[in-house]
Amino acid sequence: MKHVAILQFPGTNCDLDTKYAFEKLGCSTTVVWHKEKTLPQNTDLVVVPGGFSYGDYLRSGAIAKFSPIMEAVKIYANDGGKVLGICNGFQILTEAGLLPGALKRNIGLHFISKFQTLKVVNNNNDFLQKCHKDEILNIPIAHADGNYYIDEEGYKALEANDQILVRYANEVGEPMVVNGSVTSIAGICNKNKNVFGLMPHPERALELILGSQDGVKMLEGLIA
Repeated sequence: MKHVAILQFPGTNCDLDTKYAFEKLGCSTTVVWHKEKTLPQNTDLVVVPGGFSYGDYLRSGAIAKFSPIMEAVKIYANDGGKVLGICNGFQILTEAGLLPGALKRNIGLHFISKFQTLKVVNNNNDFLQKCHKDEILNIPIAHADGNYYIDEEGYKALEANDQILVRYANEVGEPMVVNGSVTSIAGICNKNKNVFGLMPHPERALELILGSQDGVKMLEGLIA
């Protein structure tokens, strides 16, 4: 049985959703408070879930990156451990330097909450290994600071290393402007393909009764 460590900061609000999701997929879980200095010894995956860590003061994720547990996460990631950041978790991972780029305020300055279709760009990684390239997924989004930015040099590196995971798209796969992200990027990974970040919420797309179960195949890839 895989064990998933789920971080919890003041303002995190998707920790229990994430716990439910991975336990539904057959994992054991531990919710780890941000002041802890170590991860559980049997950790197979670290998830930094969504929410509003520290109320999104200064910048989303800018304070959370200084929490004691983040040093343990950095060591874990640098040793090859798998880390997934969802929404605010993605923001925290960019602020902590575990993923390139930054998340800015959405164009239009509005909070966006809806189901959104995504196009799988690269599946040669653990996270999306159970998805098909160019597959269209229907996953909820809920964010105010999801506008992914990276400079031209950084973008070229993402392209060259197959680090772009998913893009916002319409139902036939055409790029769609949702929040202003560079080339409609919705999720990326690091160069070593063990740290993943995305703004959409796969943990909210596990059951058809809630609108979609496309999140199952995304999360299953990380615990295969």
